[in-house]
Parts: sequence; C-alpha cells; structure tokens
Amino acid sequence: MIDFNYMKNIRNFCIIAHIDHGKSTLADRLLQFTDTISERDMQAQVLDDMDLEREKGITIKSHAIQMKYTAKNGEEIIFNLIDTPGHVDFSYEVSRALAACEGALLLVDAAQGIQAQTISNLYLALENDLEIIPVINKIDMEGAMIEEVKDQIIELIGVKPEDILLASGKSGIGIEEILEAIVTRIPAPKGDIEAPLQALIFDSVFNSFRGIIAYFRIFNGTIRKGDKIRFVNTGMEYEAAEVGILGMGLIPKDKVMCGDVGYIITGIKNAKEVKVGDTITLANNPSETAIDGFEEVKPMVFAGIFPVVTEDFEELRDCMDKLQLNDASLTYELETSQALGFGFRCGFLGMLHMEIIQERLEREFNQTVITTVPNVGFIAHDTKEKVIIVNNPSEMPDPTKLERIEEPFIRAQIITKPDYIGNIMTLCLGKRGILLNQSYLTTTRVELIFELPLTEIVFDFYDKLKSQTRGYASFDYNPIGFRDSDIVKMDILLNGEKVDALSALIHRNRAHDFGRKLCEKLKELLPRQQFMIAIQAAIGAKIVARETISAMRKDVTAKCYGGDISRKRKLLEKQKEGKKRMRQIGNVEVPQEAFLAVLRLDD
Repeated sequence: MIDFNYMKNIRNFCIIAHIDHGKSTLADRLLQFTDTISERDMQAQVLDDMDLEREKGITIKSHAIQMKYTAKNGEEIIFNLIDTPGHVDFSYEVSRALAACEGALLLVDAAQGIQAQTISNLYLALENDLEIIPVINKIDMEGAMIEEVKDQIIELIGVKPEDILLASGKSGIGIEEILEAIVTRIPAPKGDIEAPLQALIFDSVFNSFRGIIAYFRIFNGTIRKGDKIRFVNTGMEYEAAEVGILGMGLIPKDKVMCGDVGYIITGIKNAKEVKVGDTITLANNPSETAIDGFEEVKPMVFAGIFPVVTEDFEELRDCMDKLQLNDASLTYELETSQALGFGFRCGFLGMLHMEIIQERLEREFNQTVITTVPNVGFIAHDTKEKVIIVNNPSEMPDPTKLERIEEPFIRAQIITKPDYIGNIMTLCLGKRGILLNQSYLTTTRVELIFELPLTEIVFDFYDKLKSQTRGYASFDYNPIGFRDSDIVKMDILLNGEKVDALSALIHRNRAHDFGRKLCEKLKELLPRQQFMIAIQAAIGAKIVARETISAMRKDVTAKCYGGDISRKRKLLEKQKEGKKRMRQIGNVEVPQEAFLAVLRLDD
C-alpha cells in the first residue's frame, strides 16, 4: 500500500549566502537541535569533512543530510538540508543544489550586510521558484547592524519586516524559529509517486571501495534496490546495488520515494559516466523527458600541471584520475612541453579551484607539481574559416594564417562602500573594463556592474580589489560570451631558443609592458653561467623586450706576472673562443621559481 500523504511531511531546503556569513555554523546548530548528531561526535563545521575546507573556512563540496524534527503541531517532519559552497568558482554546484530544493534560507551577516554573492545566489534561487526565508545571522556580534541589514533585505526582495528571522549560528539564538519557519513557509515537494522515475543528480563523491556514490533528488516515481537504471544524458545503464538516504553517514533503504533526497551506488568507477545535473530513470520504464537545466561544466581557466621529476608522470596520471572522481568539474588532457616534459593541460572553474586542486595533489597524493601560467580559452578563426579552440599558447595558429581571435568576457558585479568607487573604477578600467551601471543599494552600499575580459581577472584581480577597498568589496561574475579582440602570442627566448612553458596569450596593448617585466624578473631568477644569456620577449618575429645576463668570468691572466702583453692576449683570445663554443652547446636551466614569477609580476 502506497502512502500518498507522506510527502506532505518532507521539506527540502538549502542555505545560500556569501562566503563567511556562517552557513556551515548554522547547519551545525540545526543538526544539534534536531539530535541528528550526538554531542560526542559534534565538531565545528561538521559537514565540511575535507581538511582544506576547515583550514580555509570555506565549503568546497556541497553536502546533503537528512534531519527529523517534531513540529509544534506534533507532526514529525523530515528535513533534507543541502549545504552549498559560497564561492563564485563553485556556482554550478550551487545551481544544481537549488534545483533539488523547494526553499532556501537566505543568510546575511549582521555585521557585513548583503554582498555580491548573496545577490547572485538569490537570483539563482528565484529562477528556480524557491521560497526564500531571509535570516540575519551573527546578531550577537558587537558590530551587528540589524536594522540596516533588515532595510537592505526588504529593499532587495520586498518582504515584510516580521518575515525576517534573527539568529546566531554560534550561540544558537533563533534556531527553533528557523525550523518552524521551514515547516510553515517552505512547501512540501510535489510529484507523482506512480509516474516513471525522474531523479536529478546534484552531487557525486568517490569511494575507493564502492566506486562513485551519486546523490539525487526524486521528482517523480520510486527507486528500489536492484532496479536497472539509466542515466539519460550519457545513456549508460546500471543496476542499483544500493539505495538509501543521507544521515551523518549513508543509511541503506529498500526504496527511496518521490520527493526525497538519497544516494545510489552502482559500482561505477569512471567519473565521466556520472554527471552532476543528469537525470536518472528506470531502464524498463523510462521517463519521456529529462529534468531541465543539465549542462556540461565549462572550465574557465586553463593551466599546465607537470611533475617536478619527469619519472613521476605515471604516478601523477593515477592521482589526476582519482582526483577527478572526487571533483567532476576538473578536466584534463595530456600535454608535452620542451622545457617540462610530460604533463597535463587542466581546466578549472577559477583561480581558487586551481589553488585547491594543487593543494589536494600535494596533501592527499604527496605530489609536488609545477603549474604553468594560467590562461583562459580563446576561439581563433583562420583565413580558411576554420574555427580553432585555443586553450594553450602552443595551439595558437601562425599569425599569417590568423583571421581574427575572440576572447571570453564576463559581467562582473561589485558591491562596496561609496568611498572606494574611484579605486575600483581605476582598477577595472585599467583591466579594459566597461562600466555598465552604478546604483546605490543603500546610502552606504553601492553596486557597480562592469563588463571585463576574463583574461584580465585571471591573475590577481581579486587580490587587488581587496587591497584597494581594504577588504570591503565583494565580487561576483558570470560569463557573457566571446568577443573579437587583439590577442597575440608572446614567446620568451633564451639565447634564441623558445621556452614554451613561459609563452603567454596577451592583449597587444599590454604585451610590451608584460614582456619587459617578465624579462627583468627572469634576469633576477636565472643563475649566471660561464657564457652570456640573452633573454628576449618576442611577438612573432618582432623582439619587444630584451635583458642580458653577463657571463661569469674567470681571470685567466692571474698567473701572468709581467712579461710580454701578447701572452695575456693569447690567453684571453683562447677564453673568448671557449665561451663562444660553450654558448653554442650550453644549456640554460630554468628554475621552478621562474615559472611562478609570471604569476607575481606586479608584486
């Protein structure tokens, strides 16, 4: 007998907020209040189970957990909480988590007010028709501006003042009010329990013993242990070896029904077969339609990762495979470099994602790697109207065969105090930005909208923005497509030989300045040799900058005390010949610091 009423006691919700507004801490209090976790197992940020997440104080992976709560009217309610990352690099994960929910807690820090990602995540939630419950967090802090933040929220989403909840994740104030609001204000899931199965995958993790564990939300139908299932977008079919719900661990069940959030284990070991945003259906009774919104994760930033010792390449390949199973948004392909040997060309969602992958390789897999200059993907059109995707400077077609090149642009949203508008304008316009809009959200907060080339924000934009505004600016962006641009490939030559790992794709206006700085930096970092080293920056055949490292000179005439000058001259001529020969066969070793120097040119 199927119970059609059980869905009315389910609430699926997530917590959205800017970084550091207290999402994970509030989730801890909700888990404690509903007795989902025992006092003995309790620790700060209990859902952030990666060391890196705890150290950096950010959520990298979204986490789902089920809680049971007895409401004031006596009914037992099942809560499915999906904790989402706050950083702009992981916005695709946030969008999938929102698609699996009916409501969201919009968390705003009482001391910091509304920030850029609060707004962008809110718009994502509104696009998914979610019920929004605004919560002002950290109300017990000394700098809390409760009334001001209330006004900001009312202006942003037009709610009544009494609908805004006040809470403190740290001290547990207002937790019961939040739970009651979830029960009364967030709608129960809708769906047909007897329709063909439709389940949305919103996350996946890799377990070295059991393969990939996919987390899903069921919109229609029921999934049972032993069912033959199909992934709609990949077309792959598997048997559901285990299904269940998500508590503090995995809790196996015989079936998971419509409206609920659960997990499935099928023994898949290949990350490419399970994609976040895909739809699961039954192989023998498939659903006619997939759930909307599936799209491939598009990397924004590309960089080469090479082992420090070339012999470690096979080991690094195994590590990259394992890492991709845990992080489906990482893409990589084989790459060879004359300077660095065999390695991988990797695609990342942003600079923070790149930094985290690098750290995880070092910590979890004990791999020390060299990362080349990050760059973005361009689209080149050659004279024969062929389109070439350029993710690497070496893929750039010859300038004589190049018709035009397009670079990716983003729409950036910056929220700051009015005092720093001038600094932000200078920074963004210096990065080839175009100001689209400037509006005051309140008297103390201004929103600036820019269009910027993604190339310009890849390196150090975020750090500079923080230092120019003393940390008071928040930044969020979304891609808006490709536009024609004057991009050139700049090569670095050492004694006439190209070092491919130092090549960069850069806008022509900045190439001379960039080349000069890079040559100066390399002059400092390259060790002196017994022969002269010429460092040159070149665009095509044109040299735009040059530095020279003079040779170390041994005093060959030291042993000549007096005597005929011709003897000294003979020794010097012999030395000159030797240096000339050495320069022809001598090798210039490029230390690792030189590759990293490119990232820190403005320091």
